[in-house]
Amino acid sequence: MSSPTTPTLLQLSQLLGEKLLARQWRVATAESCTGGGIAAAITAVAGSSSWFEYGIVSYANQAKQKLLHVNSQTLLQDGAVSKTVVEQMVAGVLALSGADIAVAVSGVAGPSGGSEEKPVGTVWFAWGLASGEVRSECFYFSGDRTAVQEQSVVQGLQGLLKLL
Repeated sequence: MSSPTTPTLLQLSQLLGEKLLARQWRVATAESCTGGGIAAAITAVAGSSSWFEYGIVSYANQAKQKLLHVNSQTLLQDGAVSKTVVEQMVAGVLALSGADIAVAVSGVAGPSGGSEEKPVGTVWFAWGLASGEVRSECFYFSGDRTAVQEQSVVQGLQGLLKLL
């Protein structure tokens, strides 16, 4: 997953923690296809309880609706793997947690579930601040399910760092 020039998950998480501590901010996650992988990477850092609020794994659409207040019409219209859904997920986890910054992710990790419009490896992210600023982006990762999930965790952390 990482080459000598690519930061490891632990390095990315440690850097995130340092930046959050410097601002006295806390982070939260709303994850679907990563199954809590971003939260796991964050909590692998000793002392992360000082800057990690909590994570929601909302794998099922019902969980996205119930826990993160994703609109059921949006899920029907755009599908779970969409810009609008991840933006609603990030807003939901920010409101629920009281965190200062958050990431939301939803994608098609595979090996099945893909379509012509959203092939396996399609992953949407939203990064948001409590101030209301939201940035979202779609990525197309390659490899098997584990590779897509690993790349998604890295991208989730890198996006948080960029937003800081």
